[in-house]
Amino acid sequence: MKTYGIIPSRFGSSRFPGKPLAILAGKPLVAWVVDAVKKAKGLDEVLVATDDERIVKAVAEHGGVAVMTPSELPSGTDRIACAARNFLGRDFDDDDILVNIQGDEPLIDPQLIEDLAAKLKDSPKFDMATAVTPIKTAADFAAKTVVKVVLDREDAAMYFSRAPIPCDRDHEPEIGNALYVRHLGIYAYRGGFLKRYITEPPCALEQTEKLEQLRALWMGAKIAVVRTNDEGVGVDTPEDAERVAKILARTTKD
Repeated sequence: MKTYGIIPSRFGSSRFPGKPLAILAGKPLVAWVVDAVKKAKGLDEVLVATDDERIVKAVAEHGGVAVMTPSELPSGTDRIACAARNFLGRDFDDDDILVNIQGDEPLIDPQLIEDLAAKLKDSPKFDMATAVTPIKTAADFAAKTVVKVVLDREDAAMYFSRAPIPCDRDHEPEIGNALYVRHLGIYAYRGGFLKRYITEPPCALEQTEKLEQLRALWMGAKIAVVRTNDEGVGVDTPEDAERVAKILARTTKD
């Protein structure tokens, strides 16, 4: 069994073209993410999965490993599977664990990566693991950009939606209640399940909600959920980059 931390990183972005190479506190964004992921214990390899040679070069210049993948792949999940295969020169093993870490989160908590991988190592009944954090405002609960998750008694995912769920039929939702959580875009996959997942076409639920994890539920997968209080700080716009750069500059001085 091997554990891989894989960071999908595409050059194109409608809101922020060239985002992975944006310089934050003296270093490209993608290099900051690699450094953060390397702090997670128990990873056998940390790889960047990209479709652009400029990103490969930038990652290598800062001591990381990047793997080229086709630009036409339909999702980040397909990209991490392709990157692992290209890196190994063969298929990954069924009991391997592959952690999909967003390429725009240079402040990701390494402990969360460790917790997701440990969840799959310790609980063979789960095919995947992901993370949630409490919803803190009514605006976030209503927003379609915030993905909500309904959990069962084992903290396994029952459904993901952009709609405000669960719905309180008789009262205003009690924001802060443990029922109301938002999804964080980080996943750990068991190798055997990931192989099956990428052979399945998108299901109607996935196409409607635009949430690829719904394909896994539609296939009958068990998705473990790790709770965290850390929402993360993503870089989606040039304004975000400026804000995060100031945080990174402070942390490197401490």
